Amino acid sequence: MKPLKLIGLALGASLALSTAAYAEDITIAVAGPMTGGESAFGRQMQNGAEMAIADLNAAGGVLGKKLALQVGDDACDPKQARSVAEKLAGSGIPFVAGHFCSSSSIPASEAYADSNVLQITPASTNPLFTERKLWNVARVCGRDDQQGLVAANYIAKNFKGKNIAILNDKTTYGKGLADETKKALNKAGVTEKMFESYNKGDKDFNAIVSRLKRENIDLVYVGGYHQEAGLILRQMRDQGLKTILMAGDAMNDKEFASITGPAAEGTLFTFGPEPRNKPTAKAIVDKFKAKNIDPEGYTLYTYAAIQVWSQAVKKANTTDAKKVMDTIKAGEWDTVLGKLGFDAKGDIKQIDYVVYKWDAKGGYAELGSKGS
Repeated sequence: MKPLKLIGLALGASLALSTAAYAEDITIAVAGPMTGGESAFGRQMQNGAEMAIADLNAAGGVLGKKLALQVGDDACDPKQARSVAEKLAGSGIPFVAGHFCSSSSIPASEAYADSNVLQITPASTNPLFTERKLWNVARVCGRDDQQGLVAANYIAKNFKGKNIAILNDKTTYGKGLADETKKALNKAGVTEKMFESYNKGDKDFNAIVSRLKRENIDLVYVGGYHQEAGLILRQMRDQGLKTILMAGDAMNDKEFASITGPAAEGTLFTFGPEPRNKPTAKAIVDKFKAKNIDPEGYTLYTYAAIQVWSQAVKKANTTDAKKVMDTIKAGEWDTVLGKLGFDAKGDIKQIDYVVYKWDAKGGYAELGSKGS
């Protein structure tokens, strides 16, 4: 897909506005890590947003107007996310699909709420995002207390009597997911032998790996992102450990396999049922493939977030964020992910997580629903 021509805006946060936007357009935004360690997911989100807008415009737009796109880069940094949110809100947008990292979505949501901007995240799973009683937030993905339970059930069933370690990167997402997994594991009667943290951005994990070796860890659960998890896996293999690595949905990008190579084989992670395989997504997946884009990870989740917003705008006959959010929570919406409905907090009612396993060729396959 040819990218939209963008005009860069500075002042500490990267912000871009399509030159195709005119005064009569409705401008919306996608915001996420377009640069930095999680930029692979930012690309997924931008691909999903651009395709959704192109398809909506081809079908006549929204309320008789064309849509234009702003792109905000938060680099998964909370302060930059807040700055991006303030600038996007200041430009008068009614809606943003974003952010990716929970540590970005949470502070950004407060800026959006203050400026009457509706926010639907495709990817932020920390429960706190929807637990603060903000009127303007929703998500089309699940929550860490849901995927942590699935991970824990899988571990309890398949690694009974084995030595388990839990690591986290101290971020809102990573620590939150690790804590939820630990809570569910402990409730299932499994006590981890090791619970440690590291810093996001670390490169040298040999000290942690040495301890994993000393403790004879059979499975290590990593609450964190794919870059550090990939390095942990490589360094485990360098020290001769055959320990299985398991993680959450932030593992869902082929960049993980480019970090690990064949060592990715056997790695486990949780994610929603593969969106690319849903009948409701087939036509859109084919369009992506025709443009040589793999709509992996959160590409289709971003597409779905924009679908929900646009359908609610049409039904409410306004882009006013509060009226649109009331409409979203009162209805069900046809999306590439299937039919979605939302509860009063903004969480989706139709939720499931499954366990996937990476293979040596850089691909992965679903092991079964609910970690079975």
